[in-house]
Amino acid sequence: MSSIKPASGNAVARALAGSPLIAVTLYLAITGGLLLMAGLSIAEIVAHRQALAQTSDLLDQLRGRKGGAGNAATSPAEHPGTPFLEGPTVTVAGANLLQRVAAAVGNVGGLVQSSQVDVSGAQVKDGFVGLVVSCELEQPALQKLLYDLEAGMPFLFVEQLDVQVPQTTALNDSGTGRVRVILGISGQWQAGK
Repeated sequence: MSSIKPASGNAVARALAGSPLIAVTLYLAITGGLLLMAGLSIAEIVAHRQALAQTSDLLDQLRGRKGGAGNAATSPAEHPGTPFLEGPTVTVAGANLLQRVAAAVGNVGGLVQSSQVDVSGAQVKDGFVGLVVSCELEQPALQKLLYDLEAGMPFLFVEQLDVQVPQTTALNDSGTGRVRVILGISGQWQAGK
């Protein structure tokens, strides 16, 4: 009987044993592939960490914890206070709202001509105190006033804006001149806090 040998046993093992150059090349290719995979994995981890750090920075900015160049105007140091109108009663909260708005108008060089605080309307039941203010100020100061009211503390909402340019003192070419502004503003008051 003839003995049957397995068909070439292991052709790869024989090829590698017969040529060390093929074995070294294959070894370097496999090692290079593994190093490439490890490098890509590390790069992906670093990218995820950077994204997490950017997200954390953005969250801190939104919470007002960090004062960067992008949010220097709204940093907590510039607008201290609580987000709600303070006062033990709705009347005191309304007076605080009027004081806050009058100070903002005065800061931009304007004059409050009249005001009316709403402490008994339907909004009060929802925790909001309303105020209607008529004031006179320079036209370029209007944007600063609106920004101060909406970006400062407590949180105030401009619900009505009516700008009237008097006929006798129309705005000149540079866009300056006194205008009369009627603002409807509201802020939230929390009873007992």
